[in-house]
Order: sequence, then C-alpha cells, then structure tokens
Amino acid sequence: MKVVVDMNKCQDHGQCVFAAPDVFQMNENGRLVFVSEPDEALRADVEDAADVCPLQAISIEG
Repeated sequence: MKVVVDMNKCQDHGQCVFAAPDVFQMNENGRLVFVSEPDEALRADVEDAADVCPLQAISIEG
C-alpha cells in the first residue's frame, strides 16, 4: 500500500492524524508528515483518514 497526499490540496487540518496516528503526524511547524508506505495492517486506519480529509487530499495506491 502506498499513501499519496496531494500537498497542494492539504491545508493541515489534521483530521488524518486522529484517524491514523501511526501514519500521519504534524511536525513542529504544524505541517503534515506521513509514512508513504505503511504496513498493510494499517490499511483500515488509512482508509478512514482518507475518508475524513475535508479536502480529499489523501489517496491510496495498491
């Protein structure tokens, strides 16, 4: 599984951080950072994160 975030769309709302904290985090500057190839066991959390993103900036490949 590969996580793709369109950083042109992302406005750092952070909803993904609540849905999948093992994959998405906010850095010290308040910007989103994420694991681009998380363990498959985290797929449900990543799918939830994609669903709750207000700008639909998150997609999953594979």
